Amino acid sequence: MPKSSKVTQRELSNEHVTESVADLLALEAPMDYKSSQMSMNMAGGGPPPIGKPDISPDLEDGRPAWNSKLQYILAQVGFSVGLGNVWRFPYLCQKNGGGAYLVPYFILLILIGIPLFFLELAVGQRIRRGSIGVWNYVYPRLGGIGVSSLMVCGFVGLYYNVIIGWSIFYFFQSFQYPLPWSECPIRRNGSQAIVEPECEKSSATTYFWYRETLNITSTIADSGGLNWRMTLSLLGAWIIVCLAVIKGIQSSGKVMYFSSLFPYVVLFCFLVRGIFLKGAVDGIAHMFTPKLEIMLEPQVWREAATQVFFALGLGFGGVIAFSSYNKRDNNCHFDAVLVSVINFVTSILATLVVFAVLGFKANVMNEKCVVDYTFHCKILSMNAEKILGYLNSNVLSQDLIPPHVNFSHLTSSDYAEMYGVIKIVKEDSFAQLGLEPCLLEDELNKAGAVQGTGLAFIAFTEAMTHFPASPFWSVMFFFMLINLGLGSMIGTMTGESSCNLYDLIFLPVGCCIVAFLCGLLFVQRSGNYFVAMFDDYSAGLPLTIVVILENVSVAWIYGTKRFMQDLEDMLGFRPYSVYFYLWKYVSPVCLLILIFATVVEMAISPPGYNAWVQDLAMERFQSYPPWALAMCFSLIIVAMLPLPLVFIARHYNWLPDGSNKLSVSYRKSLAKEASTLEDETRFILGKNPSEAPSPMPSHRAYLGPGSTSPVELITNSTSISGYGSGYQTNPAPPKSES
Repeated sequence: MPKSSKVTQRELSNEHVTESVADLLALEAPMDYKSSQMSMNMAGGGPPPIGKPDISPDLEDGRPAWNSKLQYILAQVGFSVGLGNVWRFPYLCQKNGGGAYLVPYFILLILIGIPLFFLELAVGQRIRRGSIGVWNYVYPRLGGIGVSSLMVCGFVGLYYNVIIGWSIFYFFQSFQYPLPWSECPIRRNGSQAIVEPECEKSSATTYFWYRETLNITSTIADSGGLNWRMTLSLLGAWIIVCLAVIKGIQSSGKVMYFSSLFPYVVLFCFLVRGIFLKGAVDGIAHMFTPKLEIMLEPQVWREAATQVFFALGLGFGGVIAFSSYNKRDNNCHFDAVLVSVINFVTSILATLVVFAVLGFKANVMNEKCVVDYTFHCKILSMNAEKILGYLNSNVLSQDLIPPHVNFSHLTSSDYAEMYGVIKIVKEDSFAQLGLEPCLLEDELNKAGAVQGTGLAFIAFTEAMTHFPASPFWSVMFFFMLINLGLGSMIGTMTGESSCNLYDLIFLPVGCCIVAFLCGLLFVQRSGNYFVAMFDDYSAGLPLTIVVILENVSVAWIYGTKRFMQDLEDMLGFRPYSVYFYLWKYVSPVCLLILIFATVVEMAISPPGYNAWVQDLAMERFQSYPPWALAMCFSLIIVAMLPLPLVFIARHYNWLPDGSNKLSVSYRKSLAKEASTLEDETRFILGKNPSEAPSPMPSHRAYLGPGSTSPVELITNSTSISGYGSGYQTNPAPPKSES
């Protein structure tokens, strides 16, 4: 007798009746909606059966799984640790009080960073769907959360991969000595050779970035046509990303082993090399010297909250997508704390490296203020020459020069001593002398005041030109940037592609092709201005609203108590009670304050961009023209539009409830179960499978608890003709039980 059948005896009768599993299930009492749990289990949410630790369909629902816990952690670390840790965090640290900035950052990491990161990990792991499917299940009327998250992922991915393209270009340019940005180009004017004026007015690295790399226009209105070198670099970047995500976590998981670990190797190499450079200790000391008076300013806390928010990748969907491939009994609380700590430590490590190198650069520039090295000969700078001229013309007395000062071996300390004496004695006429102070502190402030592309492609590259074996360090640095960007892009693409369709290989390929074509906007000669526009407007406010709605939908609509109970069932232990209050009260309040501060900042700051003026060889702020301003606000509106649209459509039943649709892989596994169950039923009835007619119509949809039979349910959902019909495995989301 088949193992799925059961022999029972009717009351008042000796006749044995063989009932199939289908018959027993058909007589089962309907499910209680209020007692339902956040689970994809048809039977109730127990732990999944133990399977082999390889990337294969999960035994429970056919969803792929990670090779190992290490691969999963590396994927989450690779997604959360990105370019912002290297070129955004050091800038904010220097700007907002040095070491004092670490205090508000760490406090906000505890209050909103780890709790919300834990929430996204737990929801993805429990429901085992992508970002759209998760929020459709939790509360269908807020299903627009997943769509908005998808829109933001798309906007960010478009310009983020352009930065990877820039890094690829610099990477290949680094295979030459001397580095092409180490000296200004010489232009021939007849028989006379002159330095390129634009380069002479700025610097060699600045000129190479704006003119050789971007070939930038002076306004956003002048597109200038495509920059073919950047177009090829962007194409290469999208090919790399496509190959990394083409087979889902089967391909991206293997890439993460290298792309997540290699940046740490480079950072440690730079740190070891950097601390032995002259001036490195000065740079590190400058960064960590706390300015306590700045720490209490509201702007510092707002920027710390924003950095915590984006550093962990909250709201992008990548965190949820990655965790959905875990087993349900995985300890996601440990994962949340571990990844958050790794992210924080990485930011500190990157800041040490950046300020060690920038300290070296500041020291070099400070020495150039006093003496210069031209053609390997030590010559006096303009400031020292001015002092000598004033001494020869008797404007300054020889008595003002300390006796130990030797102009043929002038040091920075000697110049500083002379400068101080002259400033005191000639107080009334000192301004007319035109002497520069040449203070290391000023150079450090100048070096630390750059961020983003200015730090990576101008300040840091200039510092590396002074390294011994500079091409080697340049290759390592830009290869690190490529890997940091690739890890974040894999998470972004996974968030886009995991909408219950990730089994289809053509989806990530199609996404990459469309994204490359859209990304041509950013490889025009004016493309850098659009990168800045998307960076300022496409993610900040929409993503904050997405995350607060995620928090509210779980803590207030689904219910914090019920969610804590689900976590206890899933993890085997109850999370700390403090999470109850953080999710329900603290995090929503903090996010509301952040949204308010962001709106105020956008209102008081004039919308514009820093345009490169070729004649002046410097940046100048310009306001956006009306069409560009409309484009800025369109980015915000388009990203947030799915939220009200989905809510209204589902409220009036214009849009079907997407909370109970199954993934393709799950439906394939159910097809096999349906075939086996039907064969057993026909065998019990005494008919050969080939002779028995199909017991149920093939096009009749399952309407949830109370409908006829699970055999009909499975037959309908797995039939080819009814593949798109609604299939419900879970009851409707329960009412809130806070």
